[in-house]
Amino acid sequence: MANGRPEPVFVATLDRIEDEEAPLLTAFAAVRDVREGRTRAGRPYVDLELADQTRSVAGKIWDDAGAAIQTAAGLRRGAVVKLLFRSEHYQGALQLNVRGIRTLTEREPGYDAGRVFGAGYPKVADSLCANLVFDIETVPATELATAPETIRKAVHRHAERQGGDEDMVMGLSPMLGKVVSLAYGEADAETDDGVRVLVVPPPEHDEAQRAAYPPWMQPVSEPELLEAFWALAAHAGVVITYNGRTFDVPFLVGRSLVHGIPARVDLLGNPYALRPHLDLYRVLTQGRPLGPMTLDMVCWSLGITSPKDEMDGSQVAPAYARGDIEMIATYNRKDVVATAAVFRRVREQVLRFRDDW
Repeated sequence: MANGRPEPVFVATLDRIEDEEAPLLTAFAAVRDVREGRTRAGRPYVDLELADQTRSVAGKIWDDAGAAIQTAAGLRRGAVVKLLFRSEHYQGALQLNVRGIRTLTEREPGYDAGRVFGAGYPKVADSLCANLVFDIETVPATELATAPETIRKAVHRHAERQGGDEDMVMGLSPMLGKVVSLAYGEADAETDDGVRVLVVPPPEHDEAQRAAYPPWMQPVSEPELLEAFWALAAHAGVVITYNGRTFDVPFLVGRSLVHGIPARVDLLGNPYALRPHLDLYRVLTQGRPLGPMTLDMVCWSLGITSPKDEMDGSQVAPAYARGDIEMIATYNRKDVVATAAVFRRVREQVLRFRDDW
């Protein structure tokens, strides 16, 4: 007891909140969203979306916690905070009545970044991005001949309808394919120096071969790659892709489901929202393209170097079968550089004039 009041109880993770009975609790969390508003009576308040590796939960700050309102107003998405709150329910859902909030101090007692950002955090802790640009490359995860007959027939029919081969069909399905390369970097990086690539080495690559990878390539298993991606996405203020709503993000969500890994950030919500997922393709087309709008075409039109001159997606699976993971990673890396360049043009000439950016 301090001054007659019960001491707050430290709650390590948000999933334990409903099991605690103390009037005041504390927890570490990442900020997903901050929205200021006023009641009909004119009282100011702040709505928060907060998350750690276990769950997402809503928070509310009323005007009787004025210092907390002022602090929250200056927070960016991805910031890590320590909360003092009461656990309440609003319309049947858990909500935190936040009484105090602050960003972390150096060497904060009790703070564990892995508990906030997830198991993949240590692999990307030195390369977190505020404006995260990413791209993936995929290949078939198994031999079609080993699949049940119903699966083989479904793949064959799909390949016939799409005019492609069966390997391509498998590589584009999160149920039949896998991620072998994920390139990511900060959106303001103008060269590939700041772009790193998580790669899943071909099975025949031994430890010596993996040790010889360039420093910007980091060998991981596919589950480790997925965990690292969600840690990156949880930290970022915005996740930027080109056509990521159609392919990259659904593929990562599907593979995460296959491996039992939490898809910790909703990047497939409102297709017209600019955050947390900014799909440049959606911004430029609103889902109704006026003709071809591939990344290659946009780069050509804007005078940006396109990575498609050296390789395209159809060559990824054959390159992986040959064991040429560095070739795939290099191509993947250049895709991120090109996407970042398109983003900067769109940001300056389109987004800066939008109220929702």
